Parts: sequence; C-alpha cells; structure tokens
Amino acid sequence: MSTDPRPEKRVAPTRLEHSPSAGGGAPAPATSTKLAAEAAGTFLLVFGGVGTALFAANNGLADNGFPVGVGYVGVALAFGLTVVAGAYAWGPISGGHFNPAITLGLAAAGRFAWKDTIGYIIAQLVGGVIATSIIALVGVFGPDGWLATAQDGGFASNGFGDHSPGGFGLGSAITIEIVLTAVFVLVILGVTHATRGNATIAGLVIGLTLTLIHLISIPVDNTSVNPARSLAAAIYGGGDALAQLWVFIVFPIVGGLLAGLLHRALFSTKA
Repeated sequence: MSTDPRPEKRVAPTRLEHSPSAGGGAPAPATSTKLAAEAAGTFLLVFGGVGTALFAANNGLADNGFPVGVGYVGVALAFGLTVVAGAYAWGPISGGHFNPAITLGLAAAGRFAWKDTIGYIIAQLVGGVIATSIIALVGVFGPDGWLATAQDGGFASNGFGDHSPGGFGLGSAITIEIVLTAVFVLVILGVTHATRGNATIAGLVIGLTLTLIHLISIPVDNTSVNPARSLAAAIYGGGDALAQLWVFIVFPIVGGLLAGLLHRALFSTKA
C-alpha cells in the first residue's frame, strides 16, 4: 500500500493507486502490459455495457417465454459492474482508465504523464472496437434480421435530437456530457487520492458513480462520458451515429480536462 505523502508532486498512473495488490517494492509493469490492461478493461466495459443494451435491455423474446429484458436500469448497472470488475482486475496494472476522457483528465490534474496519453487512448479505442465487433459477430449468428435491426436502431450509439431516447437536443447532449464526465473524473481523482482516498472501495465507488451517471443520462443521449465507448458503437450504428459522433468525442474530453484542472486548482496538496 502506497504511503507517499506527496501525491500531487508525482505522476501516478494508477486509478487504484494504493491498491494492496500493488506492493511497494514491486517493479512497475512494462508499458506493453499497461496497454494490454487498458485494452482489456475497455473491452470489458464496452462488451458488458453495449452488449447488455443490445441483447438484454429489451430482448423482444417475451412471446417466446423469455423475460422482457433488463431495461435501461439494467444497462446502467451493467456499465457500472464492468468498471468495478475492470478496476480491481487491471487497475493495479495500468490504473484502469478505460476511457480517453479519464486519461486526459488525470493528465490535466498532474496524476498521469502527458507523454503516455496517446498510447493509452489507442489501446482503449482498440479494446472498444474489438468488443463491438464481437457483438456484431454474435449477431451474425443470431435470429434472422437481428443484426440488421440492431444496426438500424443505432447499435446502442449515442445521439441527440431524433436519435436521443428522450428527444433531447444538441445543447442537452453537450451540457450533460461535460457535466457528468467532469463529475466522474472528480470522483475518481478524489477516491484514488494517495492520502485522502480509499483504495479498498475505490473501484466500487467508481462503478456506482458510473451507474448513477447512466441512470441520469441514458434518456438524454444514451450516455457517453467515454469517447472509446461512443466510437465503438458508432462504427456499427450507421451514418447518423457517425455524423453525431463528434459530440461524444469532444465534450466528454472537455469535461475530463475541466475536472482535472479544477481538481488541481482546488484539491491538490501544495508543496
């Protein structure tokens, strides 16, 4: 367990930065190992969350004796549970960002090296795209028309206007993505702080926060707060999803950067 009393003077790549599994004398993982962990965690997040949205939210099988589906509350829980699992499984290796907005937010807060951001973001994007590609592959062997129907419905992509679940416009999507991504990054920075945080429950807190974020914003824009998740779904969601994708790349990043700068200004320990 880390006992470094100067958390803001060092660059800390880990979300669960004083995890009991990351022994004080253990050598740092190789860069390739960290990138593999980021890809694996993002894969889990996207496969679990988007997969639940497509396969289980409203499975359409009630007439065949199956339950009607988990609904959007179930989808929110799925995203949160994947983060809990990923944070404890791979957080001690890479920090468990699984999200470009988090990586850039941590860098803005002085908790992650800017030089390492590009590699992390590429790994996250790759993990997400592999996840939705496997979902699409499952659909190829699914019921007749399942994949085409999923793609016609946007493949759980984010959207606004006619593509918002609740009919919310562009301004709503921009506002909710900035605010909720900032909240998410601020919670992460707080719960993983080397002296004020609590590594034992950090993964649980982060996962529950993401669940809450989805409960708030699925009706607004299907919840991004993660450009890797948005890109992964949009590449199978058709032209409209791709046309609106820029919103869910730009504004989660804006929210993450704002949160990092705000944390650094208000909550960092001064030397």
